[in-house]
Amino acid sequence: MANHWLLKTEPSTYSYTDLERDKKAVWDGVSNALALKHLRTMKRGDLAFIYHTGDEKQIVGIAEVTSDPYSDPKEKDPRLVVVNLKPRERLTRPVTLSEVKADAGFGDFELVRIGRFSVMPVSESRWKKLVKMSSGT
Repeated sequence: MANHWLLKTEPSTYSYTDLERDKKAVWDGVSNALALKHLRTMKRGDLAFIYHTGDEKQIVGIAEVTSDPYSDPKEKDPRLVVVNLKPRERLTRPVTLSEVKADAGFGDFELVRIGRFSVMPVSESRWKKLVKMSSGT
């Protein structure tokens, strides 16, 4: 079974629209130790929400991990890993951070608790709930 993740990006640097345009991307630039640990446990076929940081603060789309983690070819540090992604679908409606914070069921979710992490796991039940929230139901 596929795991689920949330990946954060500053939309002015690389947005979900950019991923849709490019049809694939190397997800790099992660240096936080815990975020790298999460990145290392990703597998081809996993799904990830793409979350826009900065002024937007919202989940905007779903991407599919198309590779297992591998050493970042642009870096000399073997601890730095990347994965390849492709766009799956744009959410019907973005889910904002304030909506997530307003739901008590997300109180211990890393997005709420530890906002600076750029890569975090999403449980199956939270994944389904966030997808449902994006559909407006």
